[in-house]
Amino acid sequence: MLAQLLAVMAPVFVGASIGFFWIRLGYAYPTDFVTKLVFNVGTPSLILASLSGANIDAHTFGRTMLSTLVVLLVMALTTWLMAMLLRKNWRVLLAPMMYPNTGNMGLPVALYAFGSEGFAYAITVMVTVALVQFTFGIMMISRSNPLKSLLRTPTVYSILLSVAILLTDTDLPLWIDNTVELISGFTVPLMLITLGVSLANIQVRSLSSGLKFSVLRTLLAVGVAFAVGHLLGLPPLAQSVLIMQMSMPVAVYNYLFAQRSRREPEYVASLVFCSTLLAFIYVPLLLALFI
Repeated sequence: MLAQLLAVMAPVFVGASIGFFWIRLGYAYPTDFVTKLVFNVGTPSLILASLSGANIDAHTFGRTMLSTLVVLLVMALTTWLMAMLLRKNWRVLLAPMMYPNTGNMGLPVALYAFGSEGFAYAITVMVTVALVQFTFGIMMISRSNPLKSLLRTPTVYSILLSVAILLTDTDLPLWIDNTVELISGFTVPLMLITLGVSLANIQVRSLSSGLKFSVLRTLLAVGVAFAVGHLLGLPPLAQSVLIMQMSMPVAVYNYLFAQRSRREPEYVASLVFCSTLLAFIYVPLLLALFI
Protein backbone atom coordinates (compact mmCIF):
# COMPACT_ATOMS: atom_id res chain seq x y z
CA MET A 1 0.00 0.00 0.00
CA LEU A 2 2.83 2.41 0.86
CA ALA A 3 4.46 1.88 -2.52
CA GLN A 4 1.11 2.48 -4.25
CA LEU A 5 0.53 5.72 -2.32
CA LEU A 6 4.05 6.89 -3.13
CA ALA A 7 3.47 6.15 -6.80
CA VAL A 8 0.37 8.39 -6.69
CA MET A 9 1.83 11.33 -4.76
CA ALA A 10 5.40 11.38 -6.09
CA PRO A 11 4.57 12.76 -9.57
CA VAL A 12 2.44 15.51 -8.00
CA PHE A 13 5.12 16.42 -5.47
CA VAL A 14 7.98 16.33 -8.00
CA GLY A 15 6.04 18.35 -10.59
CA ALA A 16 5.14 21.09 -8.10
CA SER A 17 8.66 21.04 -6.64
CA ILE A 18 10.18 21.70 -10.06
CA GLY A 19 8.19 24.91 -10.37
CA PHE A 20 8.83 25.93 -6.74
CA PHE A 21 12.61 25.51 -6.85
CA TRP A 22 12.84 26.88 -10.38
CA ILE A 23 11.65 30.23 -9.01
CA ARG A 24 13.64 29.96 -5.76
CA LEU A 25 16.81 29.47 -7.83
CA GLY A 26 16.11 32.75 -9.60
CA TYR A 27 15.09 31.49 -13.02
CA ALA A 28 12.37 33.24 -15.01
CA TYR A 29 9.06 31.51 -15.68
CA PRO A 30 6.53 32.88 -18.22
CA THR A 31 3.48 32.35 -15.99
CA ASP A 32 1.12 34.45 -18.11
CA PHE A 33 2.07 32.62 -21.29
CA VAL A 34 1.88 29.16 -19.71
CA THR A 35 -1.43 29.94 -18.01
CA LYS A 36 -2.99 31.14 -21.27
CA LEU A 37 -1.56 28.12 -23.11
CA VAL A 38 -2.91 25.66 -20.54
CA PHE A 39 -6.37 27.21 -20.26
CA ASN A 40 -6.92 28.09 -23.92
CA VAL A 41 -5.28 25.08 -25.59
CA GLY A 42 -4.23 22.41 -23.10
CA THR A 43 -7.34 22.23 -20.91
CA PRO A 44 -9.84 22.13 -23.80
CA SER A 45 -7.75 19.41 -25.45
CA LEU A 46 -7.50 17.45 -22.19
CA ILE A 47 -11.26 17.62 -21.62
CA LEU A 48 -12.03 16.62 -25.19
CA ALA A 49 -9.50 13.78 -25.20
CA SER A 50 -10.67 12.45 -21.82
CA LEU A 51 -14.43 12.79 -22.08
CA SER A 52 -14.83 11.85 -25.75
CA GLY A 53 -13.22 8.48 -25.16
CA ALA A 54 -14.40 7.99 -21.61
CA ASN A 55 -15.96 4.71 -20.61
CA ILE A 56 -18.79 6.36 -18.67
CA ASP A 57 -22.48 6.18 -19.39
CA ALA A 58 -24.52 9.36 -19.73
CA HIS A 59 -26.60 8.58 -16.64
CA THR A 60 -23.56 8.25 -14.37
CA PHE A 61 -21.99 11.30 -16.00
CA GLY A 62 -25.10 13.33 -15.22
CA ARG A 63 -25.28 12.07 -11.63
CA THR A 64 -21.61 12.92 -11.11
CA MET A 65 -22.18 16.45 -12.36
CA LEU A 66 -25.29 16.80 -10.21
CA SER A 67 -23.45 15.47 -7.16
CA THR A 68 -20.65 17.97 -7.71
CA LEU A 69 -23.14 20.83 -8.00
CA VAL A 70 -24.86 19.78 -4.76
CA VAL A 71 -21.52 19.60 -2.93
CA LEU A 72 -20.60 23.07 -4.21
CA LEU A 73 -23.95 24.42 -3.06
CA VAL A 74 -23.59 22.93 0.42
CA MET A 75 -20.04 24.26 0.71
CA ALA A 76 -21.29 27.70 -0.29
CA LEU A 77 -24.09 27.60 2.26
CA THR A 78 -21.69 26.66 5.06
CA THR A 79 -19.37 29.57 4.28
CA TRP A 80 -21.16 31.79 6.80
CA LEU A 81 -20.41 29.28 9.56
CA MET A 82 -16.74 29.13 8.60
CA ALA A 83 -16.63 32.93 8.45
CA MET A 84 -18.10 33.14 11.95
CA LEU A 85 -15.59 30.63 13.35
CA LEU A 86 -12.61 32.39 11.76
CA ARG A 87 -14.03 35.91 12.19
CA LYS A 88 -13.69 36.71 8.51
CA ASN A 89 -15.94 38.28 5.89
CA TRP A 90 -17.92 35.51 4.18
CA ARG A 91 -17.16 37.06 0.78
CA VAL A 92 -13.45 36.41 1.35
CA LEU A 93 -14.05 32.74 2.18
CA LEU A 94 -16.75 31.91 -0.37
CA ALA A 95 -14.46 31.08 -3.30
CA PRO A 96 -11.89 29.11 -1.24
CA MET A 97 -14.75 27.10 0.27
CA MET A 98 -16.32 26.28 -3.09
CA TYR A 99 -13.43 25.80 -5.51
CA PRO A 100 -10.79 23.16 -4.68
CA ASN A 101 -7.80 22.45 -6.87
CA THR A 102 -9.53 19.82 -9.02
CA GLY A 103 -7.26 20.66 -11.96
CA ASN A 104 -3.51 20.81 -11.51
CA MET A 105 -3.53 18.68 -8.35
CA GLY A 106 -6.79 16.75 -8.49
CA LEU A 107 -6.36 15.41 -12.02
CA PRO A 108 -2.86 13.94 -11.53
CA VAL A 109 -3.90 12.32 -8.23
CA ALA A 110 -7.02 10.83 -9.84
CA LEU A 111 -5.07 9.61 -12.87
CA TYR A 112 -2.41 7.80 -10.87
CA ALA A 113 -4.77 6.59 -8.13
CA PHE A 114 -7.88 5.50 -10.05
CA GLY A 115 -6.67 4.94 -13.62
CA SER A 116 -8.35 6.02 -16.86
CA GLU A 117 -11.88 5.18 -15.71
CA GLY A 118 -11.52 7.19 -12.51
CA PHE A 119 -9.83 9.97 -14.47
CA ALA A 120 -12.99 10.39 -16.54
CA TYR A 121 -14.98 10.99 -13.35
CA ALA A 122 -12.30 13.40 -12.15
CA ILE A 123 -12.58 15.34 -15.41
CA THR A 124 -16.37 15.46 -14.92
CA VAL A 125 -15.95 16.95 -11.45
CA MET A 126 -13.32 19.42 -12.67
CA VAL A 127 -15.53 20.47 -15.59
CA THR A 128 -18.46 21.13 -13.24
CA VAL A 129 -16.33 23.12 -10.81
CA ALA A 130 -14.79 25.11 -13.67
CA LEU A 131 -18.20 25.92 -15.14
CA VAL A 132 -19.44 27.25 -11.81
CA GLN A 133 -16.21 29.09 -11.04
CA PHE A 134 -15.98 30.77 -14.42
CA THR A 135 -19.64 31.75 -14.49
CA PHE A 136 -20.85 32.40 -10.94
CA GLY A 137 -17.30 33.16 -9.77
CA ILE A 138 -16.71 35.73 -12.49
CA MET A 139 -20.10 37.29 -11.81
CA MET A 140 -19.05 37.80 -8.19
CA ILE A 141 -15.94 39.80 -9.12
CA SER A 142 -16.50 41.06 -12.66
CA ARG A 143 -16.97 44.73 -13.30
CA SER A 144 -17.69 44.11 -16.98
CA ASN A 145 -20.00 41.72 -18.83
CA PRO A 146 -19.37 38.17 -17.46
CA LEU A 147 -21.29 36.60 -20.35
CA LYS A 148 -18.82 38.12 -22.81
CA SER A 149 -15.90 36.58 -20.88
CA LEU A 150 -17.68 33.24 -20.81
CA LEU A 151 -18.22 33.23 -24.57
CA ARG A 152 -14.50 33.86 -25.08
CA THR A 153 -13.49 30.80 -23.05
CA PRO A 154 -12.49 27.83 -25.27
CA THR A 155 -12.97 25.42 -22.37
CA VAL A 156 -16.73 26.03 -22.44
CA TYR A 157 -16.98 24.96 -26.08
CA SER A 158 -14.76 21.94 -25.40
CA ILE A 159 -17.08 20.91 -22.56
CA LEU A 160 -20.20 21.27 -24.69
CA LEU A 161 -18.65 19.34 -27.58
CA SER A 162 -17.39 16.58 -25.28
CA VAL A 163 -20.77 16.19 -23.60
CA ALA A 164 -22.50 16.03 -26.99
CA ILE A 165 -20.07 13.33 -28.16
CA LEU A 166 -20.53 11.41 -24.91
CA LEU A 167 -24.32 11.55 -24.98
CA THR A 168 -24.57 10.57 -28.66
CA ASP A 169 -21.91 7.84 -28.36
CA THR A 170 -19.99 9.38 -31.26
CA ASP A 171 -16.32 8.77 -32.04
CA LEU A 172 -13.97 11.58 -33.00
CA PRO A 173 -12.20 11.26 -36.35
CA LEU A 174 -8.86 9.56 -35.77
CA TRP A 175 -6.80 12.59 -36.81
CA ILE A 176 -8.62 14.82 -34.33
CA ASP A 177 -8.42 12.19 -31.60
CA ASN A 178 -4.66 11.82 -32.08
CA THR A 179 -4.17 15.58 -32.18
CA VAL A 180 -6.01 16.39 -28.95
CA GLU A 181 -4.37 13.38 -27.27
CA LEU A 182 -0.92 14.71 -28.19
CA ILE A 183 -1.63 18.31 -27.20
CA SER A 184 -3.32 17.34 -23.95
CA GLY A 185 -0.13 15.56 -22.88
CA PHE A 186 1.60 18.76 -21.81
CA THR A 187 -1.34 20.03 -19.76
CA VAL A 188 -1.00 18.16 -16.46
CA PRO A 189 2.82 18.57 -16.17
CA LEU A 190 2.58 22.30 -16.90
CA MET A 191 -0.27 22.69 -14.40
CA LEU A 192 1.83 21.04 -11.70
CA ILE A 193 4.90 23.13 -12.47
CA THR A 194 2.81 26.30 -12.52
CA LEU A 195 1.30 25.35 -9.17
CA GLY A 196 4.80 25.20 -7.71
CA VAL A 197 5.68 28.54 -9.31
CA SER A 198 2.54 30.12 -7.87
CA LEU A 199 3.31 28.83 -4.37
CA ALA A 200 6.87 30.14 -4.59
CA ASN A 201 5.60 33.61 -5.53
CA ILE A 202 2.93 33.85 -2.82
CA GLN A 203 3.82 35.89 0.24
CA VAL A 204 2.19 33.94 3.07
CA ARG A 205 0.67 35.50 6.16
CA SER A 206 -1.90 34.38 8.75
CA LEU A 207 -0.57 30.82 8.82
CA SER A 208 -2.48 29.86 11.96
CA SER A 209 -5.83 30.92 10.51
CA GLY A 210 -4.91 29.30 7.20
CA LEU A 211 -4.20 25.97 8.88
CA LYS A 212 -7.48 26.09 10.81
CA PHE A 213 -9.42 26.85 7.63
CA SER A 214 -7.67 24.05 5.71
CA VAL A 215 -8.38 21.39 8.33
CA LEU A 216 -12.03 22.42 8.78
CA ARG A 217 -12.68 22.71 5.04
CA THR A 218 -11.13 19.32 4.29
CA LEU A 219 -13.18 17.53 6.95
CA LEU A 220 -16.34 19.26 5.77
CA ALA A 221 -15.69 18.52 2.08
CA VAL A 222 -15.04 14.82 2.75
CA GLY A 223 -18.23 14.50 4.81
CA VAL A 224 -20.42 16.41 2.38
CA ALA A 225 -19.08 14.59 -0.70
CA PHE A 226 -19.53 11.19 0.97
CA ALA A 227 -23.11 11.99 2.01
CA VAL A 228 -24.09 13.46 -1.36
CA GLY A 229 -22.55 10.59 -3.31
CA HIS A 230 -24.35 8.07 -1.14
CA LEU A 231 -27.71 9.86 -1.33
CA LEU A 232 -27.55 10.22 -5.12
CA GLY A 233 -26.46 6.62 -5.61
CA LEU A 234 -23.09 7.16 -7.28
CA PRO A 235 -21.08 4.04 -8.15
CA PRO A 236 -18.27 3.37 -5.63
CA LEU A 237 -15.53 4.57 -7.98
CA ALA A 238 -17.38 7.79 -8.85
CA GLN A 239 -18.06 8.46 -5.18
CA SER A 240 -14.40 7.93 -4.26
CA VAL A 241 -13.30 10.31 -7.01
CA LEU A 242 -15.88 12.90 -5.93
CA ILE A 243 -14.62 12.77 -2.33
CA MET A 244 -11.01 13.03 -3.45
CA GLN A 245 -11.61 15.89 -5.87
CA MET A 246 -13.74 17.99 -3.51
CA SER A 247 -11.19 17.57 -0.69
CA MET A 248 -8.36 18.92 -2.81
CA PRO A 249 -6.60 22.05 -1.45
CA VAL A 250 -7.74 25.57 -2.25
CA ALA A 251 -7.14 26.33 -5.93
CA VAL A 252 -4.47 28.90 -6.81
CA TYR A 253 -7.04 30.64 -8.99
CA ASN A 254 -8.83 31.75 -5.81
CA TYR A 255 -5.78 33.85 -5.00
CA LEU A 256 -5.92 35.44 -8.45
CA PHE A 257 -9.64 36.10 -8.05
CA ALA A 258 -9.01 37.68 -4.63
CA GLN A 259 -6.35 39.94 -6.12
CA ARG A 260 -8.71 41.00 -8.86
CA SER A 261 -11.57 41.75 -6.45
CA ARG A 262 -9.23 43.20 -3.77
CA ARG A 263 -10.67 40.97 -1.06
CA GLU A 264 -7.76 40.17 1.27
CA PRO A 265 -5.50 38.45 -1.30
CA GLU A 266 -2.73 37.96 1.28
CA TYR A 267 -5.09 35.96 3.49
CA VAL A 268 -6.36 33.89 0.56
CA ALA A 269 -2.71 33.23 -0.33
CA SER A 270 -2.21 31.70 3.12
CA LEU A 271 -5.22 29.43 2.50
CA VAL A 272 -3.73 28.22 -0.79
CA PHE A 273 -0.31 27.68 0.77
CA CYS A 274 -1.46 25.92 3.95
CA SER A 275 -4.06 23.70 2.29
CA THR A 276 -1.60 22.62 -0.40
CA LEU A 277 1.06 21.67 2.16
CA LEU A 278 -1.50 19.79 4.27
CA ALA A 279 -2.67 17.92 1.17
CA PHE A 280 0.60 16.00 1.08
CA ILE A 281 -0.37 14.63 4.50
CA TYR A 282 -4.11 13.97 4.22
CA VAL A 283 -4.36 12.94 0.55
CA PRO A 284 -2.34 9.75 1.12
CA LEU A 285 -4.59 8.98 4.09
CA LEU A 286 -7.70 9.40 1.95
CA LEU A 287 -6.18 7.30 -0.81
CA ALA A 288 -5.47 4.55 1.71
CA LEU A 289 -9.20 4.51 2.48
CA PHE A 290 -10.58 4.70 -1.06
CA ILE A 291 -8.09 3.01 -3.42
